[in-house]
Amino acid sequence: MTRRDPAAFAEFVAARSAALHRTAYLLVGERQLAQDLLQEALTKTYVAWPRLRDPGKAEAYTRKAITTTAITWYRRRSWGERPTDVVPERVRADHVDDLTTRELLWEALQALPPRQRAAIVLRFYEDLSEARTAEVLGCAPGTVKSQVSAGLRKLRDHLGERADADVLPLHLLEVTR
Repeated sequence: MTRRDPAAFAEFVAARSAALHRTAYLLVGERQLAQDLLQEALTKTYVAWPRLRDPGKAEAYTRKAITTTAITWYRRRSWGERPTDVVPERVRADHVDDLTTRELLWEALQALPPRQRAAIVLRFYEDLSEARTAEVLGCAPGTVKSQVSAGLRKLRDHLGERADADVLPLHLLEVTR
């Protein structure tokens, strides 16, 4: 067994944690939970670090840990309304339509079952291929296709006439740092 290299792990975390946090945020929908999710996934990655010889394997392992951990969390916890200390500000009229669509899309994405949400985030936000998404989710490519298809159908149903015939405005889910 190879030894752990804390410096290499720290370098990996510094280089990839922002992108990994965005993925975690899209999966759980809350910054604090995303930070917790990323921390748990990075802990698992550090434990497995001796087996992960290159950064590509480390990132793939961490993404899989994020995805499977988020799915497990949703199975175990009740994900109802969450309190907030911040009251949203009023928005300008020219942005209302985009914001309304973004909010509807966000609600629809958060309402999807965890595996469908994970498949859609990995395929369209992370831009992974079906094969790579299947690898991260630990399933067959056909399962990814069916999860994405069912998820997109539910998103279209939720958005109604706001959704294009073939394209959902997934770009509206861009996450800023």
